[in-house]
Amino acid sequence: QVQLVESGGGLVQPGESLRLSCAVSGIGYSLPEMGWYRQAPGKQRDMVAQITGGARTNYGNSVNGRFTISRDKNTVYLQMNKLEPEDTAVYYCYCRRGPFMTPDWGQGTQVTVSL
Repeated sequence: QVQLVESGGGLVQPGESLRLSCAVSGIGYSLPEMGWYRQAPGKQRDMVAQITGGARTNYGNSVNGRFTISRDKNTVYLQMNKLEPEDTAVYYCYCRRGPFMTPDWGQGTQVTVSL
């Protein structure tokens, strides 16, 4: 059974940093795609960052240049710098076990950016 366990969320002030982690268990091979989405209250879930098995990355427009995604085997990280109140959301880790497969999701971790 695939499990995704996220950690690292919290409350920070504008301009500060956070690092999210997501460990995927129950998979015996390198996942072809992992990443993060986020969802703010009353809004749709948006892509934040993606990383392939070959470490190719893709970022959402609102975070490009401030956030960095990385991975170590089947653990994915999201380094978030210069956080803004608009980054406040629940952040969800996901992975795809193969091309075109439905993603598996983590339970979500709250990130709040406020004075």
